[in-house]
Order: sequence, then C-alpha cells, then structure tokens
Amino acid sequence: MEFLQDTVVLSRLQFALTAIFHMLWPVLTTGMAIYLVIVEGLWLRTRNPDYYHHARFWAKLYVLNFGIGVASGVPMEFQFGTNWAPFSEAVGDFFGSVLGFEASMAFMLEAGFLGIMLFGWERVPPVVHYLSTIMVAFGANLSTFWIITANSWLQTPAGGEVVDGKFIVSNYFEAIFNPFMAKSVAHMFLATLETSLFVIGGISAWYLLSGRHPKFFARSFKIALAAAITIAPLQIYVGHLSGEQVYREQPAKLAAMEAQWETVPAGVSAPWSAIALPNVQEERNEFEIAIPNALGYILELKPTLSEPVLGLKEWQPEDRPSMVGLIYYAFRIMVAIGFFFAGLMLVSVVQWLRGKLASDEIGKQRWLLISWMFAGPMGYLAVESGWIVRCVGRQPWTLYEQIRTVDAASNLPPGNVLASLTGFAVVYSVLFVSTLYFGSRILRKGPDLDRPLPGARDLMEPAAHTPDSRPVEAK
Repeated sequence: MEFLQDTVVLSRLQFALTAIFHMLWPVLTTGMAIYLVIVEGLWLRTRNPDYYHHARFWAKLYVLNFGIGVASGVPMEFQFGTNWAPFSEAVGDFFGSVLGFEASMAFMLEAGFLGIMLFGWERVPPVVHYLSTIMVAFGANLSTFWIITANSWLQTPAGGEVVDGKFIVSNYFEAIFNPFMAKSVAHMFLATLETSLFVIGGISAWYLLSGRHPKFFARSFKIALAAAITIAPLQIYVGHLSGEQVYREQPAKLAAMEAQWETVPAGVSAPWSAIALPNVQEERNEFEIAIPNALGYILELKPTLSEPVLGLKEWQPEDRPSMVGLIYYAFRIMVAIGFFFAGLMLVSVVQWLRGKLASDEIGKQRWLLISWMFAGPMGYLAVESGWIVRCVGRQPWTLYEQIRTVDAASNLPPGNVLASLTGFAVVYSVLFVSTLYFGSRILRKGPDLDRPLPGARDLMEPAAHTPDSRPVEAK
C-alpha cells in the first residue's frame, strides 16, 4: 500500500478516474448529435412523422449524456490547477489557450443552441430549429477537435520550446497542427460516431427483440447500419495510420504496445505477438503466442520492415512505459472490438440484402440482434482502451520527452489527494447509477408516437387566432 503515500501516483489515479468516467458521455453526445442532424433532415425533406419521432426520442438520451458529461468534465479540468499546477504553469500559454478555445468556442456553442433544439419545436421556424441541431452537433464535435488537439500536442509538442522550465510558443499554428493532430482527430471522430451508431443499433435491437415498435426501431437500426457500412472499415484504416505514426514518432510506446523487448532490425521479417504475459522486472514475456512474419504487415503492409522496431531494452527503465501489460492488452482490446464491429456490420448487410431486416422479419433474427445488443457497450470499452494506450503509453512524460510526470504534479499531502480521490469515486458512482436509472426510464417508456407534429395545434385550431371565432351555429 505504499502508493497511498505517493502524491504523484494518487494524482494520476484521480485524473484517470475522472477522465475515464467523463469520457463515457461525450463519446455518445458527439456521435448521436450527427444522428439527430440526419433524422431531422429526413423529417424536413420527407415529412414522414417517423423521422420526427426519432429526433424527439433520441434527443432525450442525448441531453441525459450531455448533462452528466458537463457535471463530470468540469472537475477534471480543475485538476490542472490543483493537482498539476507545475504542469499548467509550464505549458499554460498553449495548453491553457486550447482548453479555453474548447470552452468558449465549442461548449458555449453547443450549450447555447441546445435549448432551441430541445424546446423550440413549436417556438421557432423549422429551418431555425434544424440550424440549432446542426450547431449543437458542430459544437460537440468542435469540442472533440480542441481536446484532441491539446492531447496530440502533449504527444508530439511543436511550435516552440521549453526555456527555463516553461514552454514558449513561437508558432501557434505549428503547435495546433502538430504531427499527431490530424490522424488523432480523425480517429477520435470516427470512434465517437461508430460508438454512437452501435449504441443506437443495440438499443434498437433490444426493442426489436422485445417486439415493441418494430417498424419504428427497424428504421433506426437500418440508419445505424447504413452509416456503419462506411464508418467501421474506415475506422480500421485510420487506426492503422495512427499506429504507423506511433511507430515513427513514439517508438517506446510502440514497444510497450507490442511487448517488444528486443530490437527488430530493418530489412527482416518479425512475428507479431497476439497474446503474451509481459514481465517488466525480468524484461521478457513469460508466455507468448506469435504469428510469424506478421509485424511487418501490421506496421508497413509488407513482410519486411524498412525501419527498425526498437525494443524496450533500448531505453533505461525510468525512460520507458512501466505498465507494459496494461498497454499491451488495452491495445488488443481496442483492435479486436474494431474488427468485431466490421464483421458484425458485414453480416448485418448480408442479412439486409437477403430481405431479413424488413420490419416484419427483423425480429426473427435473434442472434443478430443479440450481437448488436452485445456490441452496444463495446464501443465505450474500445474508446477507453485507446485512451489508456495513448496516455499511459506516453509515460513517464507529461509533455513527451520534455516534461516528466513526476515534475508536473503539485506538491500536496498524500492524505488530501486520497480524500479527494475517494470523494470523486463516491460522487461519480452516484452519477453513474443515476444515469442508468434515468436512462432505463427513458428506454422503458419508449418513443411517444402520439406526440403531435410541429404546427399541428395551429391546424387543429385555425379559428383561435381570428377576431371572431364563434361557431357558425351561434352566428
């Protein structure tokens, strides 16, 4: 229990707790906002009431996630001033500015139009309401852009240099468009959208298995599946590009991701470790199942490597990631889920082409629907695993190869950090249970298919706005 007396370890645990919990909610809101734009656009174009009811039903889950995301995100950012003050002082000129951009540009945009999107159906013209939905989606994804930009800069700092312990920015655009930024933003954007699609598809599958509103949820299921046809394989490709970037920019992280202890020289083929038990103390793998000659195909799509893959032994223990097992398996969980999504999408498309997804047939596809229900929460696991690889793999650096994590933490009494960590754990547990409760209430109630369409009251009561509204018989 020595870690309970280590302020740095406790501060890292606290930030990990808040970040992992907070990540659950914006992942769905950023992707589901795009889904809401799609269904409301279809409603305006076709005037099919189903699309209107879809927009109203899924917006309930959106706002629930939005509220919990805000409640859990604010304390996370406060830690930069409480637990990581030396880090904030050192990199605040850029890192603080980007977080400020996220709050002022993105969050305020999303929050400002959210009220119109939720409550403006009868109060603003349809075009204005649709514009508000687009602005909510744009703000949510702009927030993702700025957060990923800030984190990418921690991975590959650019646009300045550290002078006397403080990062001096010489070129803001170079810092924003750092080497990791573009692929990281694309990878995260696709991750949020893919997770949202399989959550929507999984919830729809649950309703279809229950026999509730089969026509309504067959439609949402097909919309999610149609989008996944593009998103699932594209995510695998972008993930491969991100892995190539780690290969060239962060070789120590790659070595941890592959539990590669010895260097593989250029010009040779090497096996890829599928399953292993890394032993950090002895610098070897206790057990390993490897696929011959596969490492080159994974990194460069060819059998032999053009550049060496450095092993962990190339770095001193204090200069390389220490939690090799966590990084190794988090990476494999993320990859496995990505391929599972692509495979499930392919099977579903085949069934669709066979006519098995019609509203009167889809309920009979029991195992397919169960698979989609199982896939629903897996996107969250993939995203969290990816962030573990990304951030734990960056250690022992907070700002890669420039500021060590041990030097970035505030000098606080361990008891104080342990108390706040415990408090966060309790509060976040309550928030999680509350979210499950209110989310289950929304799902149990289901969509309100009897809700009047926008403007229906005016059509039903045309005389209410005229000076003389007496019945004809009374005149």
